[in-house]
Amino acid sequence: MRSGGLRPLEHVAGGVEPSRGSTDNVPVPQRVVAIDLGARRIGVAVTDGLGLSAQPEETIPRRGGQRDLDAIGVVLGLPLSPEGERGRAAQSVEAFAARLRAALDVPVELIDESFSTVEAEEVLLAADVSRARRRQVVDKIAAAVILKRWLEAKPR
Repeated sequence: MRSGGLRPLEHVAGGVEPSRGSTDNVPVPQRVVAIDLGARRIGVAVTDGLGLSAQPEETIPRRGGQRDLDAIGVVLGLPLSPEGERGRAAQSVEAFAARLRAALDVPVELIDESFSTVEAEEVLLAADVSRARRRQVVDKIAAAVILKRWLEAKPR
């Protein structure tokens, strides 16, 4: 098991049986993605932000081999300077992306996240969301902005 990994979600394909019962007080991350790998479909679910409940997210048709892995990916916001340069924060994201690629073996892509938090704040202000509530949700709205940019940049 990788350090910091979830004991109940160990890889069965590698010959390791998933844990049953106690997790030996292993801390559970606040956000977890679960994948149900079926013969014909891949089911994807995510926990809520508090890690208390699970919501079904997507069903992806199986295509086999690498194509199944390619159907699941991660997009990380890359904090570039206004001049498009990589500073400390961008280097930290790139290092995290490298660790994530090694840990997950799925595509991990980086996309410029410049002003995504500002855009998220503007959306929340336009929706008349209170300051306290904005602090609670601005990061997930910014993540949605980053993902939207990635989707818009992808060729159709």
